[in-house]
Amino acid sequence: MPPAKKRTRSYDSAKIRTAVLTQSGNVRDAVRTLTPEQLARPTRLGDWTVRELSAHIAMVLGTVHRYLSAPEPARHEVPLMDWPFATVTAAAQVDEDTRALAETAGTALDELFARTLTDFERSLAAAPDERLVPSRFGAMTLGDFLVTRTVELTVHTDDLNDAVPGLDVPHDRQALAACARLLADALALKAPGASTEVRIPPYAVVQCVEGPRHTRGTPPNVVETDPLTWIRLATGRTEWASALAAAQVSASGERADLSGLLPIMA
Repeated sequence: MPPAKKRTRSYDSAKIRTAVLTQSGNVRDAVRTLTPEQLARPTRLGDWTVRELSAHIAMVLGTVHRYLSAPEPARHEVPLMDWPFATVTAAAQVDEDTRALAETAGTALDELFARTLTDFERSLAAAPDERLVPSRFGAMTLGDFLVTRTVELTVHTDDLNDAVPGLDVPHDRQALAACARLLADALALKAPGASTEVRIPPYAVVQCVEGPRHTRGTPPNVVETDPLTWIRLATGRTEWASALAAAQVSASGERADLSGLLPIMA
């Protein structure tokens, strides 16, 4: 009997919209406290400083207003599950746009966030999830694009916390959950199968990797980790071997080594 086709996960629109707004507000509240010395600190993102990272986070939110201000595309081109694998193709353009925005904003980052949040709320109020928006990779539904914003905001909040010791920007629970789930589903799409179960409590469980299927009880191959460690693994912030050595991830079974499948997106 062929394996059952996996259904695409659905996301609660109201929760996603609130999560994007809440996490953006969390970042804004933190960025407005940063000193010039902290803004000049390096990050783990190449040669971006904290100032450029902060501008990028504002840009992540600003794309929603910009895309909704553009004419609606004629047809849907990019399903949500294609997005994690496409991001690497835009890295150079994202870097260029981020540097330009950071230079324009200068030290007025709080003004940038305030303006961006206002535009976001105003443009989103009358836009249904089914509305198509022209993302960098092709037309997506607004609902799907907002899910991608939870990934960007969650990942870059973690980058910000890493760059500024003691900053501790909180993670909105719904944004963290959506990010972990989308990246887990991307792993299952990248390595289809049912021999390995990947657990990210309390948000996601997926089966992946070709091999013998289990029908009941504990599967023979199990990987388990916490949401932030999973997100760092999936985006290349943490190496598989390092996470194992630090006991941040547990892996049992001959098909539980995910090192060859990570990162999911860069």
